[in-house]
Amino acid sequence: MAKLELKDVRKSYGPVEVIKGIDLTIEDGEFCVFVGPSGCGKSTLLRMIAGLEDITVGTFEIDGDRMNDIAPAKRGIAMVFQSYALYPHLTVRENIAFGLKVRKTPKAEIDSLVNEAVTMLQLDKLTERFPRELSGGQRQRVAIGRAIVGQPETFLFDEPLSNLDAELRVHMRTQISELHTRLRRTMIYVTHDQVEAMTLADKIVLLRGGQIEQIGSPRDLYERPKNLFAAQFIGAPKMNIFELEGDFVSLRDQMQLPADAQYCGIRPDSFDIVPEGNGIMSATVRLVEYLGNTCLVHAQIGSHAPIIVEQPVGSKLIVGDQVALKTMPNALHLFTKDGCRIN
Repeated sequence: MAKLELKDVRKSYGPVEVIKGIDLTIEDGEFCVFVGPSGCGKSTLLRMIAGLEDITVGTFEIDGDRMNDIAPAKRGIAMVFQSYALYPHLTVRENIAFGLKVRKTPKAEIDSLVNEAVTMLQLDKLTERFPRELSGGQRQRVAIGRAIVGQPETFLFDEPLSNLDAELRVHMRTQISELHTRLRRTMIYVTHDQVEAMTLADKIVLLRGGQIEQIGSPRDLYERPKNLFAAQFIGAPKMNIFELEGDFVSLRDQMQLPADAQYCGIRPDSFDIVPEGNGIMSATVRLVEYLGNTCLVHAQIGSHAPIIVEQPVGSKLIVGDQVALKTMPNALHLFTKDGCRIN
């Protein structure tokens, strides 16, 4: 069991408060992802859970037991860092077994745990290699294996894939997801990559400026962003935002929008390009990006910054084309002047 609770948790460095009152419950067996821009406090929060940073104010509990003053080694937590931190003079097997040997675990138990881990992580043919003989993805799997053999109740991942190339990131994402399915342990994963957050998480915690902006499933954050920040951070390409004045004041009447709606958000894949006169707005094509399975059309509407419209690959648009854009009312995300969601 590993249910984690943070109650009004704050962290200050002198007069500077970087974590500003976090209330959060992570259920046993849940895969929770902390996501947000650089400097939002996600890694600091993870290190407080691990016990590597002191909590200035508030309480951190595991299964109802207060952990504020408990040493990291006694919290039942294992951490996988962005840096692999492998011992270069030890083989794969020796690196994975190192922590068990330090704890004076019986040799038979070490062998059993290491064998299980290397099989699970597909490292069984690499056990006698040294870190310098491994690829980045293999080194990260060794680091994960070292965490697994300690049989922790909770795993913490601090941007573990950021040093890998794109193809390896996708492969390792799959392996980490499969690992969670097998172990059913509580996992907390820190990333600034919202694609990783969307594909891995049971629960996403979106952070900004040391505070929680929204908590929910990937579908919750994508389909019902709580505010403008969440709307534009989650989703790639990001949501198009229109202020309902100037070039877009007519949208209010055309779409029968409520009076308190100040901003309207439309995702790129919610637009259709239709014949002139049938759309809700007209635009000029500025750039067309071919991505293989889709095209991203960058279009200019008046003086507004270019918007992005996602289209099928069969689209024949070229730079300079005039297009009409249409969307359905249920595709609109409406926000007040303060950026809070309306519908």
